[in-house]
Amino acid sequence: MDITVAGSGDAFGSGGRFQTCIALGNTNSVPHTLIDCGSTSLVAMRRRRIDPNAIETVLISHLHADHFGGLPFLILDGQFRRRTRDLTVVGPPGTRERLTAAMEVCYPGSSEVERRFSVHVAEHHDRTPFRTGRFTATPFEVRHASGAPAYALRVEDAESSAVMTYSGDTEWTDALLDASAGADVFLCEGYAPTPVRWHLDLGTLAQHRQRLTCRRLVLTHLSPAALAADLSAWEVADDGMVLTT
Repeated sequence: MDITVAGSGDAFGSGGRFQTCIALGNTNSVPHTLIDCGSTSLVAMRRRRIDPNAIETVLISHLHADHFGGLPFLILDGQFRRRTRDLTVVGPPGTRERLTAAMEVCYPGSSEVERRFSVHVAEHHDRTPFRTGRFTATPFEVRHASGAPAYALRVEDAESSAVMTYSGDTEWTDALLDASAGADVFLCEGYAPTPVRWHLDLGTLAQHRQRLTCRRLVLTHLSPAALAADLSAWEVADDGMVLTT
């Protein structure tokens, strides 16, 4: 499995990074799945030559705009570029309603347009797997206020059985131990050097690091304070990083 970190930033573009957008594909293949689709994702994808029309599924960790706000643009881009492949969006409870509202705020009338492709919306249930022919995705509820449940996402590749986990945004919770157990790669929030409510800080993560059984831990979603801290003990994602499992 190839994991392309098209966007590794926080909500505010700290460090010049794009908002969260993680593309998954079979090794050396065209990416077919996104984990999160922040508002800047189309730009990030085109910067990395990822074809938006090739994306089959978008897995959303939580309903903040820097994680799902790119969906209206992804859908409309497909409409104007004559996409024919259906798109499946899987997100927290309330995703269908929030997506419709976002599309209407951005482009009134756009949620009701007939297109050459359909947008199917499914909603996560804690620790209930969602399966396609390409992967199994399991959500683990975490601690982040977003008007709906927030999840860490564990994705197992159907072809290689490789596992990657993404923490989403969250305070420390032992659910992260289960979500990342034995994972080949754990893309984990490292938002700040010291505690910030609803986010995972480097100090707390360091305290629990030995409890994590993932093979590789990579920090993402860093604030300006985290980017300015001593990160020599950590592997840190940047836009364009490709992780192969």
